[in-house]
Amino acid sequence: MADQSIPEARTPQTPRKGKTRKGTTPLNGEAPLNGETAPNGETALNDGVSEGSAKGALKEGVSRRRLLGTAGATGLVLGAAGGAVGYAARPAEATPLTSLGADQVMFHGKHQPGILQGLQARGHVIAFDLAAGAGRKEAAALLRRWSETARRLMAGEGAQQDDTDVARDSGPSSLTITFGFGYGFFARTGLEKQRPVALDPLPDFSSDQLDKARSNGDLWVQIGANDALVAFHALRAIQKDAGNAAKVRWQMNGFNRSPGATAHPMTARNLMGQMDGTRNPKPTEADFDERIFVPESGSKDPAWMANGSYAVVRRIRMLLDDWEQLSVKEQEDVIGRRKSDGAPLSGGTETTEMDLEKTDKAGNLVVPINAHARITRPDQNGGAAMLRRPFSYHDGIDADGVPDAGLLFICWQADPLRGFVTVQRKLDRGDALSKYIRHEASGLFAVPGGAAEGEYVGQRLLEG
Repeated sequence: MADQSIPEARTPQTPRKGKTRKGTTPLNGEAPLNGETAPNGETALNDGVSEGSAKGALKEGVSRRRLLGTAGATGLVLGAAGGAVGYAARPAEATPLTSLGADQVMFHGKHQPGILQGLQARGHVIAFDLAAGAGRKEAAALLRRWSETARRLMAGEGAQQDDTDVARDSGPSSLTITFGFGYGFFARTGLEKQRPVALDPLPDFSSDQLDKARSNGDLWVQIGANDALVAFHALRAIQKDAGNAAKVRWQMNGFNRSPGATAHPMTARNLMGQMDGTRNPKPTEADFDERIFVPESGSKDPAWMANGSYAVVRRIRMLLDDWEQLSVKEQEDVIGRRKSDGAPLSGGTETTEMDLEKTDKAGNLVVPINAHARITRPDQNGGAAMLRRPFSYHDGIDADGVPDAGLLFICWQADPLRGFVTVQRKLDRGDALSKYIRHEASGLFAVPGGAAEGEYVGQRLLEG
């Protein structure tokens, strides 16, 4: 990893003890984070649950024999009430639950957590507006509260006050909590002169059908974890911490494949069944930091944004009923990659460079001219690149019997005009995928660098 300032601890953690404990501490995407290990063996951003951590959990936590024995006894008791219940209560013969819950991400560091880590199994994104009468002082107090809560919860501890005990029995489970500021935040706090030019509102796109009530916001929080209860616990704590200083504007829930759900680490799939994030930029690339993070010096951004990034958040509904009527061949032509393994239609494996000039016997381009993968390639967009960390979502079935499902698209870049806007403008002009998706909500947020020990997120802006 290019930056080791926010390492992930791989040792088992003591489950959180609630409030009484005190102590220290674009869709298929050519320009885009699968968060796992690429098929060619290259280690990507998320190293998942290692064999070492699983063994450590066995050694220091509950033994496998004891775990299965206890569960077996429970299954027998429940089985008296019904065989199906008893069977469901008996866990599969796998590594102890503590192996997943033990993974911890550090709150303090050069960059905020939730950017460089791999995809997490569960996520929530939530936007707040400052309450009437709340200004810079109230915002600073809120960010101080939020930062302390994030630090505690990410360490596997309970909230400092009024903990709900939802995650009492859980470890950190790779929890990350990330904070950002929207365009309106700066006027509300009297900090207009500190508002970055890069935070100017995104332009309109022809494919947009945006719900303003579910777009933008003064403050933005991203929560991710590999356990649903841990993620919900964090969401509830953040909401309660807002108190009278801010009110919820909108909130969305998402999910990804759970770590260990596949035989070996591989690129995640979205709800269209396509591998999503094959060509995400990697920290090992020489220009990775330049494209994703605001530099400490020599930038047009204000000093408080050093080591920060800009997050574009889009709720993209997938028109799955229409998509699923296509044959696999038709779906592959829309994307430009094989559905089975993510390899380009021009041949090779998932990581093979796409041959944009290759033709078939009839002289037709193998990768169609309007294929999503062709249009979003960095070399087709002046080098524009985004680090994608999306979540899938499913919000039920609407009145017409159509699934309300798709992608909570979240991408990171040092300059949204050069990153997201450049690519989206090109997609607007002729992406084959646009027929099967609908952009329904949007937001752009300035995410400052990580908080140092003893600091809270945004302190250099609010107290500068």
